[in-house]
Amino acid sequence: MYLDRFEQAAALLKPQRVGVLRQLAEPGTCTQVAERLDQTPQWVYYHVKRLVDAGLVSRVDERRVHGIHEGVYQAKARTYWLSPQLVGRIGGPRTRDELSLGFLLDILEEVHTDVAALAETASLEAAPELPSIGLAGEIRVPPHLRKEFLAELKTTMQTLLTRYGGAEGDAFKLAVACYPNVPKEAP
Repeated sequence: MYLDRFEQAAALLKPQRVGVLRQLAEPGTCTQVAERLDQTPQWVYYHVKRLVDAGLVSRVDERRVHGIHEGVYQAKARTYWLSPQLVGRIGGPRTRDELSLGFLLDILEEVHTDVAALAETASLEAAPELPSIGLAGEIRVPPHLRKEFLAELKTTMQTLLTRYGGAEGDAFKLAVACYPNVPKEAP
């Protein structure tokens, strides 16, 4: 689920609600979730209610336990994405230099938004698997060859875009990101 409303993000971005939401990957009652989280059903219900109000959780069933109607809830999605537009651009426009980090961030925001729209369309219309490809890898380029590598990468991409950039056929977007690998710290 692509979250592009501030109210949804505000409801989700609380650690206790993320914990409740994870428990509701499969349908469950507040009592069941409370037992797993070592909390009270009232505490869980409070957070479930906020998640329901934000459209992140649905009441999928109801059951009667000791004369009381108890709701069965389930998360509406398996994953939740926060739109970069929730905060929006702060400050002036980024530089449009294709070798800048700002340009890369612009591309990533566009891909993020486009993929979320595709995922929403596919789930709403029960569309077959959408034709797409994702590639990721790491290459090592010695410092003295960086400029040559980037020029060759740009030429190769321009060749592909020119060869397949006609007016006929299905339109696809292509984004290539090349950036320094920042090593992750060991736990």
